[in-house]
Amino acid sequence: MSSTVALILLAVAVIVIAALSGYAFSLRKEVKRREAFRIDEERRALQNSLENLDYVVGALVQEQVDVTEGSWRCKVLLEIIDPSLTERPEFQAFAEVYNRTRHLKTHSARKQLTPRERMQEDKERLAVEEEMRSEVLAAAAAVIKWRSRGPSALH
Repeated sequence: MSSTVALILLAVAVIVIAALSGYAFSLRKEVKRREAFRIDEERRALQNSLENLDYVVGALVQEQVDVTEGSWRCKVLLEIIDPSLTERPEFQAFAEVYNRTRHLKTHSARKQLTPRERMQEDKERLAVEEEMRSEVLAAAAAVIKWRSRGPSALH
């Protein structure tokens, strides 16, 4: 092989390596950009969940929402924020109401019930609400207290 061919092959190899390095660098930048976007999305989702939780517990404490609906919403939001939160003793009333009422029909399924079945489900729901009202309101107050500690309360 002549030296000219060797130099041409060397130049082609250097150009290919440089092009691949540039491509790898651009891919790495894209991965970092996507990771930063994902982290920002997670942060915003957490913040939205915390704000929604604040609204729901506020409505519960002021009795602007049914105990059952408020409990369901609080349970779901606490699970979104951190699944271990629903296991805290001070928040377990939300899960208790959920577990005792989750078999009740909602939305379109409720509309398909006969008036008698609907009334029976309402009686059952109201009985659970009456029994659990003070525990749920205490849990809502505990959430407000927990939230007042700020971001450090999550860890």
